[in-house]
Amino acid sequence: MTVFDASRLIGDLEVSLDVDVLVGAYPDRDGPPGTPESTLNMLAAHRVRAGAVASLRAALFDVRSGNDEVLTLGPPVVPVGTVDLRDPIGAVREVDRLAELGVRAVRLFPDEQGVEAGFPSIRHVARKCAELGLTVLTGGDVRRFWQPFSGLDATVVFLDTHFYHLGDFLVAAADEPGFHTSTRLLNSPDALESVPADRLLYGSRTPHYEPVVPLLRLATSGLKPEEIAAVAGGNARRLLG
Repeated sequence: MTVFDASRLIGDLEVSLDVDVLVGAYPDRDGPPGTPESTLNMLAAHRVRAGAVASLRAALFDVRSGNDEVLTLGPPVVPVGTVDLRDPIGAVREVDRLAELGVRAVRLFPDEQGVEAGFPSIRHVARKCAELGLTVLTGGDVRRFWQPFSGLDATVVFLDTHFYHLGDFLVAAADEPGFHTSTRLLNSPDALESVPADRLLYGSRTPHYEPVVPLLRLATSGLKPEEIAAVAGGNARRLLG
């Protein structure tokens, strides 16, 4: 069997900022250790120049030490804070601390933390982030998790939008100019082309997802060169400052 080589199709595409990068490991899953060094090496190998990096340790075990680890990482890391939605009072305190330290984005892990879209904690954290002008990067099914962010003038990137659910994202985003989506799971033939280019951000979930897949889809899309450049980092840099 011949191994498929996507490099010819990807061509000279470069990503200036990947909005969905993790350090650390999932203790209940097989996968890479996700050390900062190995994660950044993987990004570089795929011509991704910088990553918006969040900590799985912060999401799963210890919020403060995980966030502090990410804050010590220099370029090409853009640090992203994480909070524990199971502790909404503490989460808002951590958002305030992160904002004072210059962090411009907060990542939510509702699935990993067992938090549902209707829980008050998400709305509580969403409101605080909107008040501080922070961008929220959130996992979860967009068909449910758009709701706690509605009506807040919030800037949100839905990291898990599946192409099966793209219509629901587009309907919700029509009334919310701050709603954006990652490209990671938009792999159907016309998915990327169906979203306004200024609402799309390249995301790979390196090292816990195969980065070639979103790279290949973006490189072979019908988007114009200036739109590809926006998706491949321009939009992320605009939102994350």
